[in-house]
Amino acid sequence: MLRPDPAQRHRLLDIRDNLIARITEAEQEGWLGEIEGLQVSLASAEEKLTQLDAEQVRQHQVIDLGMPRFSQIATRSSTARGPLS
Repeated sequence: MLRPDPAQRHRLLDIRDNLIARITEAEQEGWLGEIEGLQVSLASAEEKLTQLDAEQVRQHQVIDLGMPRFSQIATRSSTARGPLS
């Protein structure tokens, strides 16, 4: 699966807007065969935009790895005894 480049999101928006305009024109002109193909392309463009948005959300989420904080480690005391002499 190819991933779209996030820097090109504006181009996908332009493509989507153009497809919507072309679908409207095809409906007005009665080009029924053209409408279906344009709707498939529109669905694909919208899916790519959804993928970009989801990826951006994932990149900005903080994930807790369950690592102890320094304060938890520093307050522990050891019961080990030094070397016997």
